[in-house]
Amino acid sequence: MNLTGNTILVTGGGSGIGRGLAEVLCALGNQVVIAGRRLQVLRDTTAANPGMKSLLLDVESPTAIRAFATEVAGAFPTLNVLINNAGIMRAEKLLAQPEGLLDAEAIVATNLLGPIRLTAALLPQLRRQPRSTIINVSSGLAFVPLALTPTYCATKAAIHSYTQSLRYQLKATAIEVLEIVPPYVATDLMDGAKDPRAMPLDAFIAEVMAILKTQPTPAEICVENVKGLRFAAENGRYDAIFNGLNSAMTDTH
Repeated sequence: MNLTGNTILVTGGGSGIGRGLAEVLCALGNQVVIAGRRLQVLRDTTAANPGMKSLLLDVESPTAIRAFATEVAGAFPTLNVLINNAGIMRAEKLLAQPEGLLDAEAIVATNLLGPIRLTAALLPQLRRQPRSTIINVSSGLAFVPLALTPTYCATKAAIHSYTQSLRYQLKATAIEVLEIVPPYVATDLMDGAKDPRAMPLDAFIAEVMAILKTQPTPAEICVENVKGLRFAAENGRYDAIFNGLNSAMTDTH
């Protein structure tokens, strides 16, 4: 992936990992467009980053996504990088769920259906560019789940699987498909910003960018802090890591 000269769309780009990626990519001279549901958050981020643009997007809504794709094609015809980052994470008590499963359905709609729908809507535009990149943000919890957040972890496991299939189906095109696999990062997701065990956001973004600069770019972008989760099964440590992770997190929630 070339790190300059792009037109880049970052969903969930107003906060957390999305904002971190958007800011560093904007500083490299790319045209960066952030999208999300919270207008004030988008305004605050673009105000702090001259040249950055923003668009409202409700990634849960299929109708909104289709309209958004049309808007992007008109306003940013050179779009060649899509970063599917928007996500929500909520604790769920599976023995005491409300009948409507509102949290679970919102998580699936945002974390899984959102990227699938947006990718499908923007693929025609991405294919028109000489070179394009799709980056899906999954999680170390795709590989070792945190039982406290079962639907979140399930959606991230699904995004990992979807990304592999997408990469295979697009292998004959000029579209590169990458996956960022974050560890526990200090963001507002599940109050991680207040947890000293979380990886500092600036350190995570710096390590991700260092990996992106390698040639060729790895299909999976894994910082050192996530490799224990990502390769737990391969290294024969899945049970130990699963039990340790869930014991530690259950004790603090």
